[in-house]
Amino acid sequence: MTTDTPMDPSAEDSMADDWAQALEEQSHKDAASNGAPAFDAASDAFAPLNKGGNTNDINMVLDIPVQLSVELGRTKVPIKYILQLGQGSVVELDALAGEPMDVLVNGYLIAQGEVVVVNDKFGIRLTDIVTPSERLRRLSKG
Repeated sequence: MTTDTPMDPSAEDSMADDWAQALEEQSHKDAASNGAPAFDAASDAFAPLNKGGNTNDINMVLDIPVQLSVELGRTKVPIKYILQLGQGSVVELDALAGEPMDVLVNGYLIAQGEVVVVNDKFGIRLTDIVTPSERLRRLSKG
């Protein structure tokens, strides 16, 4: 979502709390349904840093903004087709309904996930994270 006006800090905190609560509920449902432990971002995401790693090194880059996008699908069409598009036009994408959506950071695939809705806002629940070695392999290919 792009907005030109800054969000009220109390509204931002409220929205963050709503998302946290929704994700917590979802993780409990998932853990109960498949017996897998729920993902704990605080302990798992930065586990190497919490083991006495160089936290100063990572702290230097934590505030750098990156472009996060979620890709529903792609297609190639001729310019003449784009010029004919109007309200109500349908563009067929290469993705199938129900397929996971790609999560890209600065154009690089980092995860896949599914759409969730919380308080009439769309979000994405990550279902598969691309490992660092897989990311490097993909970078070397293309």
